[in-house]
This record gives sequence, C-alpha cells and structure tokens, in this order.
Amino acid sequence: MTYASAKAQFADWGVDTETAIAALLQIPISVHCWQGDDVRGFETKSGTSGGGIQATGNHPGRARTPDELRADLEFAYGLLPGKHRLNLHAFYMDTPESPDRDAIEYRHFTPWVDWAKSQGLGLDFNPTFFAHAKADDNLTLSHPDSGIRDFWIEHGKRCREIGAQMGAALGSPVVNNIWVPDGFKDTPVDRMAARQRLQASLDTMFTPAHSTAHVLDAVESKLFGIGVEACTVGSHEFYLGYAIRKQILLCLDMGHFHPTENIADKLSAVALSVPELLLHVSRPMRWDSDHVILQNDDILQMAQELVFAGLLGKTHIGLDFFDATISRTAAWVVGVRNMQKALLRALLLPQAKLKSVEAKGDFTARLVLTEELRDLPFAQVWAEVCARAEMPTGAALLQDLERYQSKAALRG
Repeated sequence: MTYASAKAQFADWGVDTETAIAALLQIPISVHCWQGDDVRGFETKSGTSGGGIQATGNHPGRARTPDELRADLEFAYGLLPGKHRLNLHAFYMDTPESPDRDAIEYRHFTPWVDWAKSQGLGLDFNPTFFAHAKADDNLTLSHPDSGIRDFWIEHGKRCREIGAQMGAALGSPVVNNIWVPDGFKDTPVDRMAARQRLQASLDTMFTPAHSTAHVLDAVESKLFGIGVEACTVGSHEFYLGYAIRKQILLCLDMGHFHPTENIADKLSAVALSVPELLLHVSRPMRWDSDHVILQNDDILQMAQELVFAGLLGKTHIGLDFFDATISRTAAWVVGVRNMQKALLRALLLPQAKLKSVEAKGDFTARLVLTEELRDLPFAQVWAEVCARAEMPTGAALLQDLERYQSKAALRG
C-alpha cells in the first residue's frame, strides 16, 4: 500500500494525514541520557547505586565518557524524525574537577550546553539524589540528620540554578525534575515525621525564585523500590498535594505505580489541578523494571488521552528506561520511535466522530468504531514520516543499528 492510498483511507474518516504528521513533528521527546551508560554517570567520586536504581545485563558498548555518550546520542537522534531534547542527570557532569554534589555549578555542564546548541536540542535536568554515600540508607531530603538534609537541599538548589542557566542559554525552559529514593525497608512507626521533613526540605529548596521561561520545577512520586518496600516517603498522594499547593509540575512515571494502574486514566484527573505535567514513559514488568517501551495498550491509551484530552500543550514527554541486555542506542531509537508511533496513531483517529457517539450514549457504536479503526493503515503514514526525513524503517533500520553497535562493541 502506498502513502497516497493510506491518505485516502484516512480522509474517508475525516482525518487529514498531513495535519497529523505536522502535529507529530512538533512534539519533542526528552531522551534520557542514562540509558546510554547504565545509569553510572561521570563523577570522579565513587558512589553506590542505591535508590532501587539498577540496570541489568552486560551487553558490550556502554558509553564510558561524555564524548562517547554524546556520539551515541547523535547517532540515535539521527534516526528520530523531528527535533527532540536530552534529559540529563546531575552526575553526568563533564569536567576534570571533582566537586561533590553540594558544590556543582553550571560551568561543570557547559560542554553539554554547547553540544545541545550545536545539535539544536533542548535540555532537561535532574538532581541526582542516589548513588552517593549520603544516600546509602535511602534517606536524603527526609533524613533525620539535619546535616544530611542540608547537603541534599543545597544540591537541589544548585541544580535548579544550573537548570535555569541552561534554559536561558538555550532559549527553552528546562524541566528540572525532583525524585528522591527516600523510604523504609520495614514498616515505620512515624511516617508523618519523615513526610514533614521532606516537605520542609522541598520548601527550602524551592525558595529561590527562577523564571519559568528558564526552568520548570517538577516533583515525581514512586510506589516502592528495593530497600523501600514498606514505605516511600514521596508517595503519589504526597507529591500530588505538594504540586497542587505549589502549582508546579507533577511527574507521572509509568514504572512508579502498581502494574494494574493506568496512567492514561490519571492524566485528565490531575491535569485539572496542576499547571503542567511531566511524563516519564517506561514499561514496568512486575514493578519499576523500566523496560524499553512497546506499542502496547498502556502506551497507545496514554498517547490517545494526551491527544483527546487536549493535553499535549501542557505535558512534557520524557522517556525513562535502562536495559543493559541489548544495544543501548537501539533501545533509545526503538523507544522514542514507539512513543512517536503511539502519538501518530492517536493524531490519526477521527476524534470528533468518536467523541460524538460517546456523547450520545451510543456505546455500541463507540465499541465498533474503536475496533474497526485498528485496521487503518497507520504504518504507511509512519513510513512516510521517516521517508521524508530520509530515515530507515524495517530491515534497513536494523542494519543501521547493527552497524553502529558493531563499532560500539569494540569499547569492551
């Protein structure tokens, strides 16, 4: 089937494929740097993993330096239609110095900013509250020791300042996302005290005002993790309330909820109360295992909700998975493309028709239409997107990915 015939089929449903393609290419995906090196970072100080963060596998080709990571990213971006962003964690600094996290400065990240400018990319940023001696007991901003809390508060303040300077330099606001691993392995007797400490630490950390033209603050919850099975201090309910009170972004990570919870259902609910949303798109298998995303029902439903609820303009889409059992560059390419494919499928649906039959209470028509629409030639439209960008699909894509991996594998 040709694109022209696919275009005609969608037109029969009242859908303009050209409009859908144009809309898709305006949606940036924030690509997470930590897939490229198994969440190790480039600090010269040694740290521990901690926080339930663990990449499994030993596939050859892990990036070992900032230059190797940037080279891998450039290859991946070269296979992604549209213009995107890079999501950078604080322990990916690029500097010969060895500052501790409460002493990091913008100058430690200027190579990343210069590279982003050269690539036409936006940046996002994350403080790193794990893989550090002062986070070994999985308590940071809620730690009972005020000295440890102050250390992490200062780290958070500096990261917000770094993010603001990045945003000013690039002319695009940086989403600065706060996630902490704080919690308890066994059942605590005083959850309130820990959450009061976390709230107070966040209040102090957010006190310096920054222009939203340069940095956007976000907070991210988690259900549980390794070492915090009994209680996560920064739960969904905690951060939902905090984000509403402070009118900052709420981050919903698909791997940070029970596997039976549907993130698509949460979007319109929380969007009524917070100014903007941040998504960390992942594929949990059991819990928070952060697999490369597929075009499964979870992703398709989430993309459709973003489109049908009119949330694309207030939602920042980032990916968050790390798999060291496969080619890391291939993981990026497959993951971002699947996110784009899901968005394209949603943009190609006859939204007005579907909403109309639902509003009339004709649930039979809604069911029939929803199922029949699955057979529309979405793949031909995606192939056209890639062809216009001179990017491969199918077997040709696999060949490009394998060719690059063969070179990366020589790193050891």
